[in-house]
Amino acid sequence: MRFKVLAAAIFSALLTIGTAEARTFNLVGFGDSLMAGYELPPEEAFPARLETLLKQKGHDVVIANAGVSGDTSADGLARIDWSVPDGTDGVILELGANDALRGLSPEESRKNIEAMILRLKERGIPVLLAGILAPPNMGSEYEARFNPIFKELAEKHNLTFYPFFLDGVTLKPENQLKDRMHPNGAGTAVMAEKFLPTAEKFLATLKP
Repeated sequence: MRFKVLAAAIFSALLTIGTAEARTFNLVGFGDSLMAGYELPPEEAFPARLETLLKQKGHDVVIANAGVSGDTSADGLARIDWSVPDGTDGVILELGANDALRGLSPEESRKNIEAMILRLKERGIPVLLAGILAPPNMGSEYEARFNPIFKELAEKHNLTFYPFFLDGVTLKPENQLKDRMHPNGAGTAVMAEKFLPTAEKFLATLKP
């Protein structure tokens, strides 16, 4: 009798584990035009590219595209509560490029990005923070104030961190649109490939 009870308990536990492993993880890609897929069809935007790669690696994941072209960090802060729905398992946070292009205060950018991180943490939603670098034409003094923001916030809040979201696209015309700022379809494919290991690391930290 005891053996039957034990066997039933083990079987139930295995079923529970199997259910947890099969659960779909719902992520949100939250950002600006780099996340939204400016001038690209939906299937070529970064979230769709990354979702495809993760599924090919065996991950049961859906990545919603919550990118809005033109958004600054302040714009993101204003909409993050309603753009990230309840039930979200994790957020890929990418904002700041428009702040730098417009020469906005790095100190304000830092405050806005940290405020978004804190709001998500208050809701129990983990964050993967994607870094951005200021364009060289903004000058070394601006770069020195802006560029460290993302790494420092990631370390402060113990976040999974990807140093430069446009890695593989910057200074590579073949991976850019004619504006030489946004990735084309080839560019988002390169971005997703480079981002994949960090995304898998992030998924491994999420609770089933």
